[in-house]
Amino acid sequence: MQDLGTSKRNFILNHSPLNVVFNKNSDNFAVKEIPLYEFSGDGEHLILNIQKKDISTNELLEIISSSIGVKIKEIGYAGLKDKLGFTSQFISLPFKFKSDIGKINHPKIKILNEFRHKNKLKIGHLKGNHFFIKFKKVNSADASKLINILEFFKTNGFANYFGYQRFGRDKNNAKLGEDILNKKLLFRNKKLNKFLINALQSELFNAWLSKRVEISKIANSFNKKEFKEIFKFDKKDIDFIYSQENFFKILDGDVFNHYPFGKNFLSDDLIEISKRFIDKNISITGLLVGKKALKPKYLAKDIEDEIFSDFYEIFNRFDGQRRIAWIYPDELSFKYNPLNAQFSLSFSLIKGAYATTLIEEILH
Repeated sequence: MQDLGTSKRNFILNHSPLNVVFNKNSDNFAVKEIPLYEFSGDGEHLILNIQKKDISTNELLEIISSSIGVKIKEIGYAGLKDKLGFTSQFISLPFKFKSDIGKINHPKIKILNEFRHKNKLKIGHLKGNHFFIKFKKVNSADASKLINILEFFKTNGFANYFGYQRFGRDKNNAKLGEDILNKKLLFRNKKLNKFLINALQSELFNAWLSKRVEISKIANSFNKKEFKEIFKFDKKDIDFIYSQENFFKILDGDVFNHYPFGKNFLSDDLIEISKRFIDKNISITGLLVGKKALKPKYLAKDIEDEIFSDFYEIFNRFDGQRRIAWIYPDELSFKYNPLNAQFSLSFSLIKGAYATTLIEEILH
C-alpha cells in the first residue's frame, strides 16, 4: 500500500502541463448550485438562494446566525461550497426568521431569491453544480490543446477522484484518520474525527481509481500480449477488456450505478452492460470502505482487495458506501479570446464531484 496522503493519481491523458495561468478567485472561478427539486411554495421553512464572494459555507452560516439569531443547527444546506470563488447556494431557515432577513447585511453576501418549502435542506439535496472557469495567458497553441482535451472529456468522461480539499494542506488527513481508527489519536471535536476518517476512505478510493485508470490506459496503448505481461489477468478477462470501445474499461464483477443517480447493482451480462456504459446510462462505482457496501465479484473484487484489504477490519464498524467512479461534464462549452489571451469554459457536474479534479486533468 502506498504511503497515505502521498499517492499520486494517474492522469487519463499524457499531454505535458499546459503553460496557462489559473488563479482560483472570484474573477476566474464561479459555482452555481443546481437544486435537486422545485421548492414547494409552502411549509415551515424559508429557502434562500445566496450569492457569496470568497466566503466558505461555514463562514456564511456564522454570519447568518450572528445577524438574525438563528442557531447554526437550525440552518440547512445541501453542500459545502468553495471559499475562493464567486458561488451561489441554497440554505434553509425556519420560516419564523423571514422578517429578520433584512438584517443580513454583508458586503460579500447577496440574497438572490426567497422560496417557501416543506423540508429543511440536508446534505445531498442537490442535483449538482454548474461551474465557470477562466484561464489566462493562453497562447493559440495551448488553446488548441485545451479544445482537444475538452472534446475528449466531453465524449469519454473522466475519473471522479476526490479533490485535494479532502486531504489537507500537509496531505496528512488520511494518515490522521488511520491513526484515529487504530486508537493512536483522538480529537475532542467529533466532526473533525469523522472528517479525517472520511479522508482515509477518500484516499483509498483515489488509490483504487488510479489503478483502474492505469489498467484502462495500458489497454488503450498496448496489445493483448503486452498487457498480459503487465497484469497477468486471465485470457477471458483480457478478451473482454479489449472488446470494449470505451476508454475506461469495465471489469468482470464490477458494481454499477444508474447514472447519474440510482441504486448500485451487479450484472453478469457483460455485453449488455458494456452497451449501457457507452450510452452513459450507467457508471462504475468504487468503494468507500465499510461493512455494508455492496461488494464486487471476480476480477473487480481482486482489484478492490489489492487496495482495501488492509483496511477492511478497522472499518468494520462503519457502514461504507459506493461512489460513482466515472463521470461526464454536462453542458460543456468553451471559448477562446486571442485578443486578451483568455480561455473560458463552463460545465455542470453531478453532486460530490470536484471541478478542481477536472482542472488538474486538463492542465496537469
